[in-house]
Amino acid sequence: MLLDPQSVTWAAQTRNEILETGSATGSVVVVPVGSIEQHGNHLPVATDTLLADAVATLGAERVDAPVLVTPPVWSGYSPHHISLGGTLTLDLEELVALLEDVASSALKNGFDGVCFVNGHGGNASIVDAVVSTVGQSHPDREITGVTYFQLAKSFIAEIRESDTGGMAHGGEFETSLMLHLYPDLVREEDADAEYLDEPYERGRQDLLVGGPLSTYRPFAEYSDSGAIGDPSLATAEKGAELFDRLGDELAEIFQHVSDQAAQSEKSDNE
Repeated sequence: MLLDPQSVTWAAQTRNEILETGSATGSVVVVPVGSIEQHGNHLPVATDTLLADAVATLGAERVDAPVLVTPPVWSGYSPHHISLGGTLTLDLEELVALLEDVASSALKNGFDGVCFVNGHGGNASIVDAVVSTVGQSHPDREITGVTYFQLAKSFIAEIRESDTGGMAHGGEFETSLMLHLYPDLVREEDADAEYLDEPYERGRQDLLVGGPLSTYRPFAEYSDSGAIGDPSLATAEKGAELFDRLGDELAEIFQHVSDQAAQSEKSDNE
């Protein structure tokens, strides 16, 4: 793998370059958080990690602020996928500790803020909790987190063709992004999925449609293939538009985090 030394990628920098970025006013370290879990028969198990890393990097490239993106945290919390095979999961406590350690060690390089970019629904509440624990440990820093696909809510109606339930897990949304970013990893001929059928009216009905009720059930109860949604409607063109617009959304967030972190640093120095 070749790394661009002028990129926003943490792994491509030397220690001095990282320290220089960290010392800049309003510096932010972005931590993509994914998973290794089954995504049906047509998508690779690294889908969530690949997508979180890609959109986080695009957002960082588009922002006029001192931002570096760490290597992605590739294993998330995915016990509900285990029975279908292919999944590597951490225990909840292990993932919390891992994210806390990554953030804390990154902040020791002088960064003023952290933004976790989550790409797996099962990680969302954990990332929210870690924002609180890291924030409590580092009250002088700006600590934030976002689940990237939730940022598509404001524009998804302009892109999607599937009904509610067609963008769930390995459906129209994720498959479109993968067709745009990693077409060689998509086995379109094996795309076998079904619409999400959640019995609770106030439960999650789709990747981007959901009520306040949380539920738990193994994924095998939703789908024989492990995929939920309508990947048959996925296209690389939709993926390109999703990617572009998600990049803009994340760039806006990173800029705001940087501005807030800079303001906090200024207040501390007054």
